[in-house]
Parts: sequence; structure tokens; C-alpha cells
Amino acid sequence: MEIIETFSSEETYLFGKQIGENASPNAVYALGGDLGAGKTVFAQGLAAGLGIKDPVSSPTFTILQIYDGGRLPFYHFDVYRISDVEEMDEIGYDDFFFGGGVSLVEWAELVEEILPEETVYINIGKDPDRGFDYRKITVRNSEERL
Repeated sequence: MEIIETFSSEETYLFGKQIGENASPNAVYALGGDLGAGKTVFAQGLAAGLGIKDPVSSPTFTILQIYDGGRLPFYHFDVYRISDVEEMDEIGYDDFFFGGGVSLVEWAELVEEILPEETVYINIGKDPDRGFDYRKITVRNSEERL
């Protein structure tokens, strides 16, 4: 387990960028955190680390946004609105998880049973006592998740 503290959205972005720069094909990241925790900022940084130039936003209403043009494709899932994990089957999630790109799944706890064993779990937490922009980012691998 690794804990990273950031004190601005820029630092959260840069941490995401570092993850993107080091990501390998078929990497799957499960991203958790409350609304407004900085998940989209992190995703924007991850995309930048992959060399994606397109603007990245939360795919809440489409479940999946696909970004090409970087060193690896970026598959950005937001499963907040799905009602059943079978909806992931309908969009062919495994084609993306194992398609040679990098997958980021927001609200991943809703589809945890389909995540690959090698998934990296990232949770972004706020602590108002530490400041409005403070974030505690916890990174775990699948074994540490148990």
C-alpha cells in the first residue's frame, strides 16, 4: 500500500500523470472517492501521462469514453449509473480491459466482480480539517485489497 498526500488539484493531476507515464498495456485502475474528491482531475493527469491531448471529462452519461492518440489508448469508464454488472458485458468491457490500452474505472466497487486480478485500486479521500484542496490518495494492489 502506498499513501500519497496532495495539497492542490495540480498535485493530484501530476500524480495521475505519473501513473499514466508508467502504465503498461492492459493496466486496469479502479478509482474510488466521493463526489468532488478529484477523480476527474486524476483521470486528466493519467491521460496526459499517456500522451493524450484531447480534453478528458467524466463519462458519467455514456459509461465509457475512448481516447486514442497517446502511446496507449485510454478507456475511461464511469459506472456510477449502471444498475447491473451485465451492462458492462453489453459494452464489451473485456475488449477494453484486455485490448492493449489502459482502463480507468470510476466507481469500480459497483463492478468489482469483473475486475481483473491485477487491478490497481486507487482511492481519493478528502479531509476538510487538512484544507479544502487536501487529498489522501491510497494505492493498493489486488492482494492488499483483501
